[in-house]
Amino acid sequence: MIRVVLPAHLRVLAGARGEVELDVPEPVTLCSVLDALEARFPVLRGTIRDHGTGRRRAFVRFYACEEDLSHDPPGTVLPEPVATGAEPFMVVGAMAGG
Repeated sequence: MIRVVLPAHLRVLAGARGEVELDVPEPVTLCSVLDALEARFPVLRGTIRDHGTGRRRAFVRFYACEEDLSHDPPGTVLPEPVATGAEPFMVVGAMAGG
């Protein structure tokens, strides 16, 4: 079971409370976690990744085991503690401005 932490605005949109738990087949990759998340919550399609290209949206970041995975390729295998559910995969809304 993969644990996913979403920012508040995406939790509200999805109607999720707290962490989301997903069954993701191995190997657990960035893409497979996002695919499972969008399959469970179709309303999130296009909010985290672009519909056409599948690329991460500019103000969304991904973290696992205190590492920024935002610029890693979609096929990147997530760390073992995330794959086993010991640590969460985090989707974070970045902020900009001054």
